[in-house]
Amino acid sequence: MSVETVRPGLPVRRPAAVVEPATPSQRALTLRAEVLHTRDDLLAARTEALVARAELLAAAGHSVTDLTEAAVSHDRIGVIVTAARPRPAQTPRWRTALRAVLNSRALRTHFGTVAGVAILALLLWRLGTGVFLDGLRRIDGTALLAALVIGVVTTVLSAWRWQLVARGLRIRLPLGVAVADYYRALFLNAALPGGVLGDVHRAVRHGQSAGDMGRGVRAVVLERVAGQIALALFGGVVLLTMDSPVLGEARQLAPVVGLAALGALAVVVAVRMNRAPSSSRRGRALRAALGEAREGLLSRRNWPGVALSSAVVLAGHLGMFVLAARIAGSAASVAVLLPLAVLALLAMGLPLNIGGFGPREGVTAWAFAAMGLGAGAGLATAIVYGVLSFVASLPGAVVLVVRWYQGLRRPATAYSDSAADSVSIEKYAPKDAAKLSSNAFPFSAEPSEGRPMTPESV
Repeated sequence: MSVETVRPGLPVRRPAAVVEPATPSQRALTLRAEVLHTRDDLLAARTEALVARAELLAAAGHSVTDLTEAAVSHDRIGVIVTAARPRPAQTPRWRTALRAVLNSRALRTHFGTVAGVAILALLLWRLGTGVFLDGLRRIDGTALLAALVIGVVTTVLSAWRWQLVARGLRIRLPLGVAVADYYRALFLNAALPGGVLGDVHRAVRHGQSAGDMGRGVRAVVLERVAGQIALALFGGVVLLTMDSPVLGEARQLAPVVGLAALGALAVVVAVRMNRAPSSSRRGRALRAALGEAREGLLSRRNWPGVALSSAVVLAGHLGMFVLAARIAGSAASVAVLLPLAVLALLAMGLPLNIGGFGPREGVTAWAFAAMGLGAGAGLATAIVYGVLSFVASLPGAVVLVVRWYQGLRRPATAYSDSAADSVSIEKYAPKDAAKLSSNAFPFSAEPSEGRPMTPESV
């Protein structure tokens, strides 16, 4: 058979009568049909050529293998593949599992708890469990009673500070309710991982009961910020003037930090002086937040009470640490223990703990060892301090149980009506401001000025 022979089964284009389309859409369809017919003709011609070539090669005595090799010859492709592509190296299973664990959402959520557990495990592995058990055995009834007394003083003063800040933000909050809520928050901080969940619960419940979630949360945040500012100021003075493990580094870094702070302040002032007043939403929110901070912490009727309460609360925490060191068997003087207590309190601010245990124990063990007092004594002191702090927060468990029991006895509708009638946020008139300034002392607060103790706040 010759090359020109048409193979059966191949499409053959038949001439058709040419009819001029009437509309543009019909003309487009006709053009598309012509393109398709042309493509089919090209494919048919190519197929015929390949078949003819195969017949010629077969007539010349070539095999199918020769035909295949010719189809992939060097002249046609340029590269002959003689081996399979190498497979990429497989990642070890342990590395894949480790990457999956590190990228998991559960680890990110509970990273603080995992870090606290890791720190405690490392300390117990290096120092042994005997130090931990010895510190617990030294705690007696007198120490527990002293912890409860110190806890009452610090909690009442902290609740008073919270009340002052809330009043500065135009939120009514009686002292009795503030003390109960603060005790509950301390217990949750000591019993739950992270060390801050109690304050989060207190902020949310306060915002819900006050009818203004944002303002209620900001009141709690400002109250905690006041305590941290007092600790930072006092700690900076102590660490820069008294013998401590970080005295040399602190003195070297203090000038650099001071100059950096002054430079940043100068830049901020210059930018604000040369920039037009911003009317953006972010600018208004920032100015409102700064105004609330000034009113809640630095106003004329609030700052003396905030400063006094913060100083007494800080003194209570330092006294608790000295008591824990004495119970653990340390004979160091108060002047030696004071910088160590500041470092321990600063470490407690890190949210990497289990009910407060974790970084505090690690920093205290390191600081005691650096001062020549022994890492074991530092760990025992931190353990005793944690136990005493937990005992001091136990009244919060009673508040939690009482609120839960009240919630079971009272129907939800009764609470909703009473809360709607009793809770209010209002701007004080001048005569009310004078009344509030005269009632700044914590024991002069009247229950009629604030929200009631409700089951919803449990």
